[in-house]
Amino acid sequence: MAQVTVTDPARDYLAQLIEKQDVEGMGVRIFVTQPGTKHAETCLAYCPPNEIVPTDEKIDLEKFVLYLDHASVPFLEDAYVDYSKDQMGGQLTIKAPNAKVPNVDENAPLPDRINYVLASEINPGLASHGGEVSLVEVVDESIAVLRFGGGCQGCSAVSLTLKQGVESTLKERVPEITAVRDVTDHTIKDNAYYQ
Repeated sequence: MAQVTVTDPARDYLAQLIEKQDVEGMGVRIFVTQPGTKHAETCLAYCPPNEIVPTDEKIDLEKFVLYLDHASVPFLEDAYVDYSKDQMGGQLTIKAPNAKVPNVDENAPLPDRINYVLASEINPGLASHGGEVSLVEVVDESIAVLRFGGGCQGCSAVSLTLKQGVESTLKERVPEITAVRDVTDHTIKDNAYYQ
């Protein structure tokens, strides 16, 4: 079962919302739309008894049951739901660090481990410049072939980003990687962060 944390304030807030629905046995369902992609979003929805899916995992939160969509479970690992009051009423926050790429262990296939590091550690930093990097293939069992996109394609600082950022992080997190090769056409500078 995925480790999902729902804070006490979030439990109380969701329980109040459920109570207003006036449906006996109403729960909450958590799921990820487009899991494993950069467009993944983690969602909460009411789950009346007639919409319970037998394969869903259940977490009894005392005030209601949280149903974890079976297909979303690997992407919900370490998800965190919180509620904090503010001047406008309050804010429900859902964080699911593995929604875009499920957490993988050291026994996962090499491409999966590389993609996990790219999605969870490298691309969030590149996104601040409108950039991204993706795995094309692994050659000779130890060389990661990458392609940069967005603000990284044609960027004058990409070689620095590749060597000091991407390659060093990948080698540290995935010890089998001995080198990184960039196959991006950097002559296209339309969206480059640094021209």
